[in-house]
Amino acid sequence: MQPRTPVLPHRRRQIRSPGGLAAARDLSAAGIKVLVCEQRDRVGGLARTETHRGYRFDIGGHRFLTRVPAVQRQWEDTLGQDFLGVRRLSRIFYRGRFFHYPINLANVLLNLGPWESARVVASYLAARTRRSPHDDTLEAWVTSRFGRRLYEAFFKTYTEKVWGLPCSEIRADWAAQRIRGVTMRTAVADALGRHKDAASLVREFRYPRLGAGQMWERVAAMVGEAGGTVRLGTTVTRIRHDGRRAGQVVVRAGDAEQVIDVSHVISSMPLGLLLGCLDPEPPPDVLAAGRALRHRDFIIVLLIVDAPRAFPDTWLYVHAPEVLAGRIQNFRNWSAAMVPEAARTSLGLEYFCTKGDSVWSRSDAALLDLAACELEALGLAPGARVEDGCVVRQEYAYPVYDEGFRANVAAIRGYLERFDNLQTIGRSGMHRYNNQDHSMLTGQLAAANVLGGRHDVWQVNTEGSYAEDPPAGG
Repeated sequence: MQPRTPVLPHRRRQIRSPGGLAAARDLSAAGIKVLVCEQRDRVGGLARTETHRGYRFDIGGHRFLTRVPAVQRQWEDTLGQDFLGVRRLSRIFYRGRFFHYPINLANVLLNLGPWESARVVASYLAARTRRSPHDDTLEAWVTSRFGRRLYEAFFKTYTEKVWGLPCSEIRADWAAQRIRGVTMRTAVADALGRHKDAASLVREFRYPRLGAGQMWERVAAMVGEAGGTVRLGTTVTRIRHDGRRAGQVVVRAGDAEQVIDVSHVISSMPLGLLLGCLDPEPPPDVLAAGRALRHRDFIIVLLIVDAPRAFPDTWLYVHAPEVLAGRIQNFRNWSAAMVPEAARTSLGLEYFCTKGDSVWSRSDAALLDLAACELEALGLAPGARVEDGCVVRQEYAYPVYDEGFRANVAAIRGYLERFDNLQTIGRSGMHRYNNQDHSMLTGQLAAANVLGGRHDVWQVNTEGSYAEDPPAGG
């Protein structure tokens, strides 16, 4: 008898498809018939690569970096010689100066000067002597480990740009997950060349020659070659179930709807959207928990400038409070193949926002003007002229770790645990700020569960993340 089809649904407003595609690849390779539904016109989710006039650009920057050997091998096997090694240079731009990140103490003290440096050291010593055990917010967590002066210079402004919340309202769970490996002790040791954990202060990463999306485009092709199906422009609207098992998925492409019998569902869409698709719907308290989960949205403004080079970094964190941009990608420095013209380069100015706010609601023309003006104000491409550009908006980019998120996720998980054949994966499907490899690993474990395994995908990334991540967001 023909096995029913596992469906891996994605919504346009979901974040990343690496997890879903990783699951689809493993299942199709095992002879299982799979269907991946993606509402956008290309795969990759937040890790996709867009194009404009032949200029390729990612929706943010996506390093390929992992401590999981099996994930590393799969990446290398997928792209071969198109999987490049990139020397990392990413700095913080603050007060018109460049500061290394991860924080290098010697560089910080040199840039700040003797008087401000003395205040930083005094602030750090005061924090260590008065450290409170109640560091449950990001502000308290960072201040107790670095001191208030470094917190205000290198964490506060950028973090609040990313999340749109005061640091005093962001849970420490985020900091513990994303920047746990960076402490003043490691910063000092790194400055002296004595840091023993080379993996935590990463200086090089891997990257596809044609952008992050090249990896997932190739994985989608592999799914097709193995007999699976990847449908673009297709929305999952309903997941019909009997309270224990999902039995059918309703999908829409254009004006046409189709009902598909399924044996398993693996979802990477935001948890709140998933709950809204369930038919019959969950209890009111579970629906309320899904609606209460908050996300931060994202806009990237690509600028093509008439200069072969700009700054030497792969990306910059912009801590300058006088501009709205939070981060700037320099795509030529990720891969020269991203930029088709040697006399020009492309820069991606990133704006963290919330759908409907004053930034999100600006027209594309106004955003292009804003980005060009801010690039000039920052002095990062002196003498260069902006020739062209485009704007891409991305909803549900970052799950917000606010005061209620933990209880809301727990309520949703408790409800979903009753299903035998419905799994959630990835950054949005778990409302967890996963790295790309973590999202991929959750997909692989979910696929293994379909094949008879008993893995808890929620245990992925509970050990914390890598210290090469942003100071506090993005």
